[in-house]
Amino acid sequence: MGTQTNKGFFYDEFLKVLKEQQVDVRLMARDSEKDAAISAHKRILSARSEVFEEMFESDKYKASSKLETITLSEMKHEELEAFVDFTYSDGSMLSEKAKQHAMSLYSAAKDYEIPRLWCLCRKELMASLNMSNALRVLQLAQIPYDESLSVAAFTTIKNSKLKLSSSTKVKVFVVNHPNGPLEITRAIFPRN
Repeated sequence: MGTQTNKGFFYDEFLKVLKEQQVDVRLMARDSEKDAAISAHKRILSARSEVFEEMFESDKYKASSKLETITLSEMKHEELEAFVDFTYSDGSMLSEKAKQHAMSLYSAAKDYEIPRLWCLCRKELMASLNMSNALRVLQLAQIPYDESLSVAAFTTIKNSKLKLSSSTKVKVFVVNHPNGPLEITRAIFPRN
């Protein structure tokens, strides 16, 4: 067996053992049914996320001996599944499910301070940029500002000559980012 195969086998077996251990937290999404909460381990979540680490070190969670349920209201159930799957992965790449939810996972990675997930989602967003998602990606890249992703979205908008005046997406973007149209116009029509 090669080194990579041994590593993969060890990791897979480690996860099997870990998943058999008693869970100490359940996660729910905004659209999850009560019985659809996802079981997880505080230590795994804490190892990936500084926010979860701080949360689980707080007196509220330390003092509690009952199984806690936490609702991540910014995610839908499928997105939460992809999020949890990533926390239990080796973090080297996004699963197909995670790629489908790269926008929401990018936001969650920023919110929960998971740098590796943020980096992988950012890479996926840049690779999948097109005229239909460029404004949404541009909006996502604004808070906190992600220059590389913002520039990539601007470039996609500029290269596709997005019809600014008739797009509903643009109108929503303008409401949320009043300086956005000026920035887009400057990107499309640079001064000579």
